[in-house]
Amino acid sequence: MEFETVCGLEVHTELSTKSKIFCSCKTDFGGEVNSHCCEVCTGMPGTLPVLNKKVLEYAVRCALALNCEISEVTKFDRKNYFYPDLPKAYQISQLYLPFCKNGFVEINVGNKKKKIRIHEIHMEEDAGKLIHENGKSYINYNRTGVPLLEIVSEPDISSGEEAAEYTKKLRLILMSIGVSDCKMQEGSLRADVNVSVREKESAALGTRCEMKNLSSFKAISAAVDFEANRQAELIKNGGKVELQTRRWDEDKNASFVMRTKESADDYRYFPEPDIPPIVIDKELIEKVKSEMSELPDEKKRRLISLGLSEYDAALLCDSLELSSLFDEVYKISDRAKDSANWILGEGIMLRKELSKLPEAEPLGEIIKLVKSGKITRETGKLALRESLVNNASPLEFIKENDLLVKEDKDLVISVCREVIENSEKAVNEYKSGKEKALGFLIGQSMKKLRGAASPELVNSVLIELLNH
Repeated sequence: MEFETVCGLEVHTELSTKSKIFCSCKTDFGGEVNSHCCEVCTGMPGTLPVLNKKVLEYAVRCALALNCEISEVTKFDRKNYFYPDLPKAYQISQLYLPFCKNGFVEINVGNKKKKIRIHEIHMEEDAGKLIHENGKSYINYNRTGVPLLEIVSEPDISSGEEAAEYTKKLRLILMSIGVSDCKMQEGSLRADVNVSVREKESAALGTRCEMKNLSSFKAISAAVDFEANRQAELIKNGGKVELQTRRWDEDKNASFVMRTKESADDYRYFPEPDIPPIVIDKELIEKVKSEMSELPDEKKRRLISLGLSEYDAALLCDSLELSSLFDEVYKISDRAKDSANWILGEGIMLRKELSKLPEAEPLGEIIKLVKSGKITRETGKLALRESLVNNASPLEFIKENDLLVKEDKDLVISVCREVIENSEKAVNEYKSGKEKALGFLIGQSMKKLRGAASPELVNSVLIELLNH
């Protein structure tokens, strides 16, 4: 009996608005405990919620980016449940008329494209945070009322890898359009995964289990695969999968049952009486559309049109930081391929070593100097490192260290002769037909010349001397 994984994700993202969804309290992460809350977000009697217009604009921006159908009219509902971090004993969310539905995201796994459908996206408020210390529990309401979008996919995901790639793509899109910082370590992007299994070729869905608040791609991928394997083994051994909410334990790399899974009926949803229906007019949609920034897939197509390979364009567009740096460097250097090569090569290497990328201006200037023949690539690398470590001007560093290419042929001949005299083994290898030996001789000569000549000149002088 063979099984396949069926998975759908509910991804929650906190919106980067300055104030909360229904009041004017700050949304800043951190801060003194219970200092970012008021009568409205803590549910004091007699208070009335008022929808933050920026939340609606961000919601429409997200709907457009994820190819959704936007509702003309949307409404809020009350999701009723009692938990200490929910001061009103209900959450204002959307069930009956969410603001958009029927979207999709395209992912690429194993060089195969796959479309993951989005069932709906709805607006809601976040809950507070419980803090457990020394056997006691405390509540911080700073996060209560922070605006959330919940992006609900269809059960189109069939592996942990696909689940992680889908979440990565969502994160990249949300950051690109500026609606969320998506800092998973701070909880501003987290996912609930719903996993079931079914026999291959079967159309019937199995019983699902949910794991909540997964906050890393690694956890999402591992949780989906573990839970699918657990359910498959349970069925093979004659057991039955129960509808459950389970907890994912990253340390043990396993899921554990928490409670029986709730259904919508358990939450006793009813329309929110304090917020009237909201009309999303075409003017708002057109306004938001006109302000939309370039989406990752659009940017990738543009970079390919500039002459970049699909592979390099994908690497750049998978990172908002790298793609933004590319655009800035390209403006300065006017050389797309060189900009990409330097960023994906030297730039990433320096980031690994120094935990930061080069600035666009010095990198763009270095690319122009290398291409004009005024400096060698090796000199460019030295200057780039110096600009990052000591904030030095590349051109000043190059001039101070006498690294401009001089093309002094007499000096090159002298240095190349010295290298040949001291490299008997490489010379013999070259003369016996091993062309790679010439590369060694060029490298030694360039090292001695310290950028005083171009590799092309050194190459031609060495060949002339070796063949004389």
